[in-house]
Amino acid sequence: MTVVIEYFTNLFQFDEAAQKGIITFGLQLLIFFVFVLLSLLIGRYTPLLARLIIQRFFPKQVASIYENLITPIEHLFRITGTLILVSISLNFLVNYTGIYRFLNFFIDLAVISSCAWLCSRLFRQFVRFYGIDLVRKLGRQVDELLLVFETIANVLIGFIAVLAFAQSQQVNLVGLLASLGIGGLAIAFAAQKTLEQLLGTCVLYLDRPFIPGEYIRLPSGLFGRVESIGLRSTKIRTAAKSTLMIVPNSIMANLEIENVTRGKKVMVLLYLDFLKQLEDSEQALVEQVVKESTDALFGIDPGSTKISLFPKEGSDGIRARVTFFILGSSENSIELRKRLLELANETITNKLSNYGIEFTVQEPTIYVESPVTI
Repeated sequence: MTVVIEYFTNLFQFDEAAQKGIITFGLQLLIFFVFVLLSLLIGRYTPLLARLIIQRFFPKQVASIYENLITPIEHLFRITGTLILVSISLNFLVNYTGIYRFLNFFIDLAVISSCAWLCSRLFRQFVRFYGIDLVRKLGRQVDELLLVFETIANVLIGFIAVLAFAQSQQVNLVGLLASLGIGGLAIAFAAQKTLEQLLGTCVLYLDRPFIPGEYIRLPSGLFGRVESIGLRSTKIRTAAKSTLMIVPNSIMANLEIENVTRGKKVMVLLYLDFLKQLEDSEQALVEQVVKESTDALFGIDPGSTKISLFPKEGSDGIRARVTFFILGSSENSIELRKRLLELANETITNKLSNYGIEFTVQEPTIYVESPVTI
């Protein structure tokens, strides 16, 4: 590398000082690229570093914590760790202000975005596996409040990420917001209706009562499919006439909207294999324990639990098929209920074991989406 640089400097007849500067720059650039390559290699082992940290502070629970929190998002740990190492490698170019600032902007943006995304997903995993137990220990019912708390945490993480990026780029965010606030007051009076529409758009995107492609029904009786959510209005394709209804977002944000598409149920099929034939009293006990454990769950359709007992093929035992319906308005709420179901399985196992009834749960639990009736 040095020989190549010296060749070109001699070719273009640079003076001695310029030659030394070019050689120094070339060497530092070479070192930077070497460290970037090392970052790509070392970053792959970031999950292992997380495991060592967990093992240091939580030696007894290290296996379960790693499996529940880290394993599902190992790829995010690798990406974040790699980007942090690349950011550190950039210090080799700090003396070259123009190149450093250009690369630093994009690398800082990538590092802070990946860290924020990692924190968000890590918090979600924590809520799923440990937040539910914590709420139960406090004697509170597990409900959608956990999802609201998760959303608030994500907003805080995003706000902190924006502040961190502004600080890294030496932007006076407070002063900028203050100046925008003064100008915003003047604009607010001049364009009050337009700002009202934009605010309604923000509410729809944050709360997401519906998304494009879903069928909704408005209080006026209008029923149709959401085609798009624009900056000012929502476009709805009516089911009967196939005409296009355009409704301002400020109005949509304040309406009671029936989302037909999300009115779905997820049927759960759970199989319990008992090692022996059950007497009538034991069968009644199994039905009672299963129904009490499932009906007590938040988000389970009350009274939907059905239990069928039949002989197990190739065995002297008996199999119980348990069916019920999970209700949810979003993927997050469905995932929360699935986690609650896992805890219910543990409760059923413990209760029946106390009565001396042994069984195994067939894996995996089967989930079947029930079609929407329009």
